[in-house]
Amino acid sequence: MYVKNDKYKPRTEAPNGTTGGKNVYLDRVEWIIIRDPQTQYNALLAGEVDIIEQPAFEQYASLKAAKDVQIVDAQPAGLQYIFRFNHLHAPFDNVKIRQAAMVAMGQEAFLKTQVGAPGMYKFCKSMFPCGTPYASDNAGIYTGMANPAKAKQMLAEAGYKGEPVVLMRPTDLASIAKLPLVAKQQLEAAGFKVDMQQSDWATLLARRAKKDAPDKGGWSAFMTAWTAGDIQNPLTMAMLNATGDKGWFGWQDDKVIEELKVKFAQAGTEAEKKKLAEQLQLRAIETATHVYLGQYNNPAALRTNISGLVPGGAQVYWNIKKN
Repeated sequence: MYVKNDKYKPRTEAPNGTTGGKNVYLDRVEWIIIRDPQTQYNALLAGEVDIIEQPAFEQYASLKAAKDVQIVDAQPAGLQYIFRFNHLHAPFDNVKIRQAAMVAMGQEAFLKTQVGAPGMYKFCKSMFPCGTPYASDNAGIYTGMANPAKAKQMLAEAGYKGEPVVLMRPTDLASIAKLPLVAKQQLEAAGFKVDMQQSDWATLLARRAKKDAPDKGGWSAFMTAWTAGDIQNPLTMAMLNATGDKGWFGWQDDKVIEELKVKFAQAGTEAEKKKLAEQLQLRAIETATHVYLGQYNNPAALRTNISGLVPGGAQVYWNIKKN
C-alpha cells in the first residue's frame, strides 16, 4: 500500500515514465492480490478494484466490450519471454547442449499458446526487443523458429546422455504458466528428457536461488518475462550478467561478455554502442545465455473513472486520478 506524503514537493514538469513530476492525487493506493484471473475480471466489472495490472489474454475481447472499462497500455514497448538455463549443472553446463535447446525452441508456438490474442504479440529475431535502440536481426544460429531435426542432431553431437531437464513451472501465474508446457513439448521433440516440476510462483522463486544440482532440489531451467525497458541494452539485461556465482540466476561465467559490456559502457558514440550491442548479442547466442521467445503486449484494464496512468517501462502510480 502507498500512502500520500503531504510533505513531498514534486518537480514542476510533466511526468515522463519514471522521471519528471510525480504528482500524487490520491490519498492511498492499495494492491489487492487476487490469484484467479476470472475473480480479477469480476472484481473490475463490479467496481471492487479499479485496475487489473495484467489481465489474462483471453479476457481482452470481453474487457474491450465491457461497460465502464478501458484498456491502457502502460508498457507500449512490450515485453519479452525468455527461457533461462542453469549453467552450473548438467545437462546445460554444456554449451553445445544449450545451443541444441535454443535451436529446438521456436517463438510462434509460445506466443500463440500463451498470448493468442491477435495483434498482441510479434516474432522478434533480436535479443534486444524490436523497436528499441539496439535491436538487430544479426542473430547467428538463432532463427527463432523451432527446428527439432537439427536440434536432435546437435544434441547427439554434443554427447547428451539423457540427463533430465528439470523445468520449473508456476501454476499460479497466468501470464507465463503455459510457457513451460510448450518448452517441454519442443524440447522432447528434439530428444531431451524433460521433468517438469510444478509449484506456486513464490516457491519457484525460492528454488531458483538454489545452486544445488537438479536432482538435489535445484533446477535446470525456468521461464519468465521481462519488460522491454529492462532489457533494451546490455547493461540492464539480467541474462547478460555473466559473473558466475555473483551473477543472475543461472550463473553464467563468461569473461568475453563482461569485457564487451565494459566497452559498451565506455563507448563515446551511439554508433559504437550499436556495434558493441550486436557483438554482445552474437556472443550471448554463441554461449546460449538464454533463449528469447518473442514479444508481446499486456495492457492494463482500468475502470473508466481512472485517468493518468503514465506510459513507461512499468506501471507507476503517481499522476493517477479517480473521478
